[in-house]
Amino acid sequence: MSFFDTLKDKFSKKKDGDRYLSGFNKTSDTMGKKLNKMAFGFNGVTEDFLEELMIVLLESDVGIQTAEKICDQLKTTVDQYRYVTFKDVMAFLMEIMQNIYLESTDAPIVMNENGPTVILMVGVNGSGKTTTCAKLTKLYQSQGKKVGVVAADTFRAGAIEQLARWADKLGVPCIKGRENGDPSSVLVDGCRYAKEHNLDILLCDTAGRLQNKVNLMNELAKMRKVIGREIEGAPHHVWLVLDSTTGQNGLSQAKIFQEVTDVTGIILTKMDGTAKGGIVLAIKDVLHIPVYYLGLGEREDDLKPFDLDLYLYSISEGIRDVG
Repeated sequence: MSFFDTLKDKFSKKKDGDRYLSGFNKTSDTMGKKLNKMAFGFNGVTEDFLEELMIVLLESDVGIQTAEKICDQLKTTVDQYRYVTFKDVMAFLMEIMQNIYLESTDAPIVMNENGPTVILMVGVNGSGKTTTCAKLTKLYQSQGKKVGVVAADTFRAGAIEQLARWADKLGVPCIKGRENGDPSSVLVDGCRYAKEHNLDILLCDTAGRLQNKVNLMNELAKMRKVIGREIEGAPHHVWLVLDSTTGQNGLSQAKIFQEVTDVTGIILTKMDGTAKGGIVLAIKDVLHIPVYYLGLGEREDDLKPFDLDLYLYSISEGIRDVG
């Protein structure tokens, strides 16, 4: 069974397949068309072929480091065969992408068994943190969890009310303070509420300022300290929300947050609005941080757990049937 056949078989057995296909439509359409053009006049994996492939990968935001690794590994793989078709090369390409993602193991999402699980949501303004908090709330509610949210983004105008409206719509408590107030004090109130009301999960929406790395570091350090005093081991997860449409700029943001706090996972938003789906590979290869969730649409239930098989199948849609 070929790699594409194996991928198709795995795809057929999983839920969310159609959502992935539509969410990665722009990436597969753009990448697939460009790779398909390379099939015409294919004469092996030459230097010209690799140069053209490098351009396609960079335009899909795989990033220079990861793109070079892919091309090098593809050349090494193909050199083991006397003859390969273009379809063979495309199968090798997807398999190499899979192997690169799997080079470092994703840590599972472990919930706190001795009380509320506190998840700190970080990221720059405009990345979609507040909406993602609402989508995570909906997701965990569907799993039977008791969820609460904390509006600790006290500096962005309207952020508190935005999260409060979502919470009201979803029927969950929203712990909030005053605008321009101390976010750490709001987090303390949130942790105490979560313990008193036996919440399973507490999602904490924080401010997304990057203008001063020292201030960001100090603010996040204070948040972690006060949360840890209230609930042992908290925050149990720190998830960075990135706008996938920003491409490599998102990778730069991730590097900064990784420097100032212990980011344990990534959530990529607005994936359905970009052709830059290669950013998933770049993040994992460069930062070794797992991508836990993808935003594949605007609806409340369009936040989906990341699945490598569904991802590879979706981005390869345009090239699976080439000759």
